Amino acid sequence: MRAILTMVAWRIAFAVPLLVIVTIGMFALAKASPFDPVRQYLGERALVTSPEAAEAIRRNWGLDRPVTEQYATWFTGLVRGELGESRSFHRPVAEVIGERLGWTLLATGSALVLMFAGSLLAGTLAARRRGSWTDRVITGGAFANEAAPVFWLGLLAIWVFAVRLGWLPAGGLTDAASSTVDAADVARHMVLPVAVLAISQSSWLVLYVRESVIGVLREDFVIGARARGLRERTVLVRHALRSALLPFLTLLGARIPELVTGAILVETVFSWPGVAAASVQAALAVDFPLLAALTLLGTAAVLAGNLLADIAYTVADPRVRTLGVG
Repeated sequence: MRAILTMVAWRIAFAVPLLVIVTIGMFALAKASPFDPVRQYLGERALVTSPEAAEAIRRNWGLDRPVTEQYATWFTGLVRGELGESRSFHRPVAEVIGERLGWTLLATGSALVLMFAGSLLAGTLAARRRGSWTDRVITGGAFANEAAPVFWLGLLAIWVFAVRLGWLPAGGLTDAASSTVDAADVARHMVLPVAVLAISQSSWLVLYVRESVIGVLREDFVIGARARGLRERTVLVRHALRSALLPFLTLLGARIPELVTGAILVETVFSWPGVAAASVQAALAVDFPLLAALTLLGTAAVLAGNLLADIAYTVADPRVRTLGVG
């Protein structure tokens, strides 16, 4: 426990300056952007809005002040927990995130569990039947899936299961005619986005599990277990798979950034009301307060995911020595 707490303290000490650097980078990119947030906010009304009115909006948002002063004001509000007002949703940023974060966590959490279980099962099956048609189909399918864009998989799933077969809804959180949020209705609408997100991120995990299990099956302790007359299933599950899972945990943490990127595309394709889809709307509207908060949230999610993976690795194998852990 002490080793884990030491590792957490080191990671937090590293995360704080990193998040500050991210905020500086965001402001630098915002100032270098050729898009005018006031014009994006007005939309077609910009054609009939007087320059004086547009300038008044700019002063109200503080865009006429020096960039250092703008950053200091925004960062001070961030430290106090004041994230500002969303220009695209016309609501406080904290309220927009709080309303949508739960749906994103539900979808990505379900996809992560499905991705973990499916990759483990497919990779182990391919390793156990190495060189067979089953192995070739799983390996070939993994390479083909890695080459397919996430949005393409989403559109294909909608065309097959929603348009052609009519088995599942094409998107949204509930049916259009529904006035309440029902758990069964939400579950039906979750199937396609969760499945697409899990499948799109599972290719390299499947291949890694396959190679890892194949390598462990050649180890002396596995050969010895077989020599003692243990069943093949026992050797695979209790001996080979347990050792092969340790590096898999680290790789799973490394996939968190891609999971965040995939969630943005999947939520947009399936009109899922999460924070990932809100980031697209914020980017299109040049809604800096919301986009900045979501960027920091995504960075924190990546750091937390890697930390949790390392903690799981340390718990599974206490011999692991990590930064700050003696």
